Amino acid sequence: MTVRQQTGPPRSVAAPVDFTDFYQAHFHRIAVQLYAYLGDHAEAQDLTQEAFCRMLERWSRISAYDDPSAWVRRVAWNLATSRLRRMRTAVRHLGRQREEHVPGPEPDRVALIRAPEGTVRSWLSRGRAALAGQLTATRAEGHRA
Repeated sequence: MTVRQQTGPPRSVAAPVDFTDFYQAHFHRIAVQLYAYLGDHAEAQDLTQEAFCRMLERWSRISAYDDPSAWVRRVAWNLATSRLRRMRTAVRHLGRQREEHVPGPEPDRVALIRAPEGTVRSWLSRGRAALAGQLTATRAEGHRA
C-alpha cells in the first residue's frame, strides 16, 4: 500500500476548520455514498458515524490535510468493506451448517405442558409433603440408633 505525502502548506495554517462544521458539511454525502455501496441506510449511517468518531480522535492532525473529507471517506469505505467481508463469511459459515432434525416432544411432555397451573401446584405440594414425611422419618430413625 502506497502512502501519499501531503503537498503544499497545511490548511490549518491558513484557516482552521471546526470539526462540527466539517461534520455537518460532509456527513450526509458520505453516508449516501456508503448507502449506495451497502444498500442499508442504517448501516451506512452507523459506519459513517464510526469514521467521524475516529477522525475526531485525530482531528488536530487531519484538519491540516488538503482534503480531510478524503480521509474520513476512505475510513468509512474501509469499515463498510470490512463489514461486508464479515457478513459474507458468516453467510458462508451458515450455509455449511447442517440442519438437525430432532423428534418432537413425547406425549407425556405435551400433557405436562398443557396441564393447568393449579394441577401442577397441587402435585408439587403433595410431593413436598411426602418428601418432608420421609425426611422426618429418616431423621427419627437416625436419632434412635
